[in-house]
Amino acid sequence: MHSIRNHLTVVAAALLSLILTGCGEEQVAAPETPRPIAWTRVVAAELDQVRRISGTLQAAENAQLSFEVSGKVKRVTVKLGDAVKKGQVLAELDESSYQLNRSASQGDLQKAKASLADAENEFKRQKTLYDKGWVAKAAYDTALAGLETAQSAVKVARARLDLSRKDLADTALRAPYDGKITARLIEPSQRINAGVSCFEIEGKQGLEIAVMAPETLVGYLRKDHPFDATFPAMPGLSVKATITEIGSQAEQANAFPVTLLLAEQPKALRSGMSAEVDFTFEGRGRTGYQGAVVKVPPTALMAGEQQKVYVFVYDEAGSTLHKRAVQTENVINNEVLISSGLKPGEIIATAGVVYLHHGQKVALLGVGPKRFN
Repeated sequence: MHSIRNHLTVVAAALLSLILTGCGEEQVAAPETPRPIAWTRVVAAELDQVRRISGTLQAAENAQLSFEVSGKVKRVTVKLGDAVKKGQVLAELDESSYQLNRSASQGDLQKAKASLADAENEFKRQKTLYDKGWVAKAAYDTALAGLETAQSAVKVARARLDLSRKDLADTALRAPYDGKITARLIEPSQRINAGVSCFEIEGKQGLEIAVMAPETLVGYLRKDHPFDATFPAMPGLSVKATITEIGSQAEQANAFPVTLLLAEQPKALRSGMSAEVDFTFEGRGRTGYQGAVVKVPPTALMAGEQQKVYVFVYDEAGSTLHKRAVQTENVINNEVLISSGLKPGEIIATAGVVYLHHGQKVALLGVGPKRFN
């Protein structure tokens, strides 16, 4: 019995010693668990901006044709859509009255020439007599004046004959160049006045796009610069179009007329169709900055004091975050363009940035071994 009591005393003393030893040791802190973060790798971008403006296709070479003289339409030789050659007769007026005018002008010219011949003979006679002193100078002067008047009359008669001939030739309306008739506005027996449009013709110089560029854009445009053009009626069709004309004066709604010539001429396109031009130009940031930038999602930004903006940059070596100030410029397509503070290739946090802090240990979501609960 005595031995059993001694054994229990030894065991109790050993247990007490272990307990006392454990209480005297320091507790070791558990390591910090890295916070998982959504992230992205910064990519380079440009401040280029794109403005899509609607316009209309039109023939690069087109004209409204009209007679230069009045009269009754004798015949029309072409129909809407006909292809025509340069110099081809499109329509004719009744030329009878113009033929009479030409004949009358020819008679007037002959009469003036006859009068000039008489005046020349009279002047020669008076000059001979005057040189011999047989007539007064007044008679000589009268003969000279008569000669000059006759010469002027011949010039006038010749000019009238030329005009009557031109009027007669103008009773035929001809195509100014090879092309296609896009409008026919007259019919035979119709009375037509000079200058009234009779036909519309398109040449074979291709199609161009007419757009109205707003005043905020026109300053960035330059002639001979190509842009992409698309056509709502032809999905999937894209053609390069080069600026050929930029208006110098604003028209409707402070917009300037701009013309672009298509580099290709697809057969499916027609004058009058709608077109859309993507004007791409080097933009300017809100701070006036121009040049290369990087783009980040808006959720990566955190507002700070004095209107400063920050992002959290991931340090791959230490798996920690560094809070860094950046300069924002523009927001395009729901992405923020940054001009300073970030470099392409750096990794930044893209969500929950208000819960992050400088020097924090983090882990990139989707990177490294998976953890299972």
